[in-house]
Amino acid sequence: MILTAIPVGFVAGLFGIGGGLITVPFLYYIFESLGIDKQYTMHLAVGTSFAIIIPTSIVSVLTHHKFKAVDFDIVKTYGIFVILGVIFGTIFAASLKTKSLVLFFSIIIFLLSIYLLLLKERKKNIIIKIKLHLKIILGFLVGFISAPMGIGGAIMNVPILKFFGYSINKAIGSAAAIGFLIALFGAIGFIISGNYLDARLPLSIGFLNIPAFLIFIPITTFMARIGARTVHRIDKNKISKILGIFLLLIASKFLFEYLKL
Repeated sequence: MILTAIPVGFVAGLFGIGGGLITVPFLYYIFESLGIDKQYTMHLAVGTSFAIIIPTSIVSVLTHHKFKAVDFDIVKTYGIFVILGVIFGTIFAASLKTKSLVLFFSIIIFLLSIYLLLLKERKKNIIIKIKLHLKIILGFLVGFISAPMGIGGAIMNVPILKFFGYSINKAIGSAAAIGFLIALFGAIGFIISGNYLDARLPLSIGFLNIPAFLIFIPITTFMARIGARTVHRIDKNKISKILGIFLLLIASKFLFEYLKL
C-alpha cells in the first residue's frame, strides 16, 4: 500500500486528479486477496478511494492556490451541479453493473487524451464564460460518471476548463478544488449506501475501509504537495502533453478491464 500511495499523491498534485484511477484498481485487488465479499469488493475500493482523495485534494488545492491557480468562482457555480451528479451517481453505483459504463468511460477518456495531445497552450488565455446550461449538463455528467469510478473528476474537468480558455495550471488547480467536492459527497454516499445495504465489511464504516485510509493519507498528502509545486515549474505545453499521455494510458487500461468483464 505504501508504494502505491507515493505515485497516487504525486499524480494528484501534478495533474489535479485525486489519484483514484490508481487507487481503485490497487485497493480492489488487495480487498479481493483478503477475501472481502466479491459482491462489495469494488464498492469498498471506490468508497475508500473517495475518502483518501478528500485530504489529498485539500493539500493540492492549497498549494495551487499559493500560485493563484484556483478559480473559486467556477468551483462554486459549476461545482453545485457536479455535486448533484455525484449524489445520483452514488445511488446508481450501489447496484451498478459496470461493463457498459467502463466502455463508455474509456472512450471518453481516449477522446480527451487526443484533445490534450493535439492542443497547444495559448500565449494569452482568454477565459470564455461558461453558460448556465453547459454548467448544468457538464457538471452533472462529470459528477455522475465520477461516482461509480471513485475518481475526483479532474480527468474530465481539466480538458473542459482548457476548452473554455483556462491555462493548464489554472485548469488543474480548479479541477483539484472541484475534485474535493466530488470526493466529499462521494465518500459520504458510499458510507451511507454501505450501511443501508448492511454490508458489514471488516474494519470498515459502510464502504470505507479504515486501515487502508489511515495508511494512504500521510503519504498521499505529502506527495500531493510536491506534485502541485512541480506543475508550476514545468513548461505549460509539456504539461498538456504529459497529461494527454497519462489519460491515453488510463483509457487503454479501462478498455482492457472492459474486455475482462
